[in-house]
Amino acid sequence: MTDRTIVITGATDGLGRALATVLAREPDTLILHGRNQARLDELAGELADAPAVVHTVRADLAELAQVDDLADAVAGITDRVTVLVNNAGIGGGEPDGEDRRVSADGYELRFAVNHLAAFALTQRLLPLLERGAPARVVNVASLGQVPMDFDDPFIERDYSGARAYRQSKLAMITTGFTLAERLDAARVTVNSLHPATYMPTKMVLEWVGHSVDSLETGVAATLRLILDPELDGVTGEFFDRMTLSRALPEAYDPEVRRRLWDLSVRLTERAA
Repeated sequence: MTDRTIVITGATDGLGRALATVLAREPDTLILHGRNQARLDELAGELADAPAVVHTVRADLAELAQVDDLADAVAGITDRVTVLVNNAGIGGGEPDGEDRRVSADGYELRFAVNHLAAFALTQRLLPLLERGAPARVVNVASLGQVPMDFDDPFIERDYSGARAYRQSKLAMITTGFTLAERLDAARVTVNSLHPATYMPTKMVLEWVGHSVDSLETGVAATLRLILDPELDGVTGEFFDRMTLSRALPEAYDPEVRRRLWDLSVRLTERAA
């Protein structure tokens, strides 16, 4: 028997849905997030006979008020979280478009959804993660990374969806390193990973047009960070699939870390 409470964002498609399907085979509590209620209902129906207890929560992470609502909903379901998987995100192109768009709060959309929403949700759920100790935060990031231009954080100049996506993923990794330093690794660990290269998900196929790695590769790599007892106490790391790796050098620069953390706090608090 297990006694885990696992929160997965972006659970109705791709990697998140595959993770939910595998994790539902154990008698855990799963809290599955999506932005489309019909798809959440469909997923809940598919998992209805699984050993896990499944809850679904709808929220559009392009609006930070709804990120707060998601955190409140999780707190209404459970008093502790064992694992938070920040998986929801927008790729560099279709199906969400390659043009520059802004979130409900006026922030560049990919930065808002891929980074700020995960940052804010993690901060809000920290008390539940502490009560679920030993707990884990798993950030689904990417090897595709570009540094932030702090003079133009929302990429108002020379915009491309790919650049915005890669900037948001490095931001997620970088603040994950900072958070890991601030937490007791015996209680809550924070790690990021590149789960696989161009898995055959809707996001990848509509953006890139082809796949490289299998979905199973990404699932196995992410499940390892969620479940593997050999990673107890391992924190502040970036993994390329199953291998301990390194993000871009900027993620390890103390000044970049400080500026990005302060910016993330300011933007998420301003929207509160």
